[in-house]
Amino acid sequence: MLLSQRLQDTSLRYFLEVVRSGSLTDAAKRLNVTVSAVSRQVAVLEEVLGVPLFDRRPRGMVPSAAGELLAAFALRGALDADRVVTEIAALQGLRRGRVRIATSAGFAIEFLPRAIAAFRENYPGLHFHVRVAPPSEVTNIVLHGDADIGITYSRAAGHGIRVEHRLPAPVIAIMRPDHPLARFRSISLLQMQAHPIALPEGDNTVRQLFDIACSERGIHFDPVLVTNHFETLTSFVLHGGGLSISGAVTVGDRLRRGELHAAAIREKGMSSRVIELQTLAGRVLPEGVGTFLGFLRERLVKEGS
Repeated sequence: MLLSQRLQDTSLRYFLEVVRSGSLTDAAKRLNVTVSAVSRQVAVLEEVLGVPLFDRRPRGMVPSAAGELLAAFALRGALDADRVVTEIAALQGLRRGRVRIATSAGFAIEFLPRAIAAFRENYPGLHFHVRVAPPSEVTNIVLHGDADIGITYSRAAGHGIRVEHRLPAPVIAIMRPDHPLARFRSISLLQMQAHPIALPEGDNTVRQLFDIACSERGIHFDPVLVTNHFETLTSFVLHGGGLSISGAVTVGDRLRRGELHAAAIREKGMSSRVIELQTLAGRVLPEGVGTFLGFLRERLVKEGS
């Protein structure tokens, strides 16, 4: 029997679940089977291939080099099966399907909901699942096949990721239109230092670039508010609390409505961040996903123009 024929669907499905969850116990719970059943299927694959597929560690199971190769093969097979089912439905005249999106928080406030609502005017049969996560985690979600599209901020290309569109995303200062600095199109850190400021937490890419610029200039800020929730920062600004920092897409609707004023920050490094539309490298996207991806790309181009 050919080796490829020995890679049975059940074994690959169980193996892939162990890769995703990092343990036999968690995989068994998600598959609703016994731990021994999962362990047996992994052992079958290891016997067939003649190599260990996992490094067994105290805190869980991590794929070996061979395991990573097999996981990539199994994942693409599962995603291709989903695509075929969707395309068969399309042949029957059924405009239906599901688009899974992983996104960093800023896009989930207004940009992405508005894009989905506009898209469904022409494609009402498509349904969406949006998962909000930190920027680096968005890429991992796409890599693991748990999202079709990732939209996030990035500072470096990710291995295994296809970047479908890239757009500069400089850090901007946001304030009310009646703020003393609102008469300027661009401001410096020194100008900002004289006013109360609210900042996102340190794992936010906007905050990271802001902190680097402050460090290089030897300027210290003592924020009156720090939070991981962007809407809290925006409400603070809207209620006259002071300044904050953001990306333009995140506050685009509020800028257009005249609720906020944005000023570029004239400091080195404030433009080193980009927005990326990401998909899994080598994957053929289902028709609905590909169409929405193109729609998102057009919307981002308009945002950046």
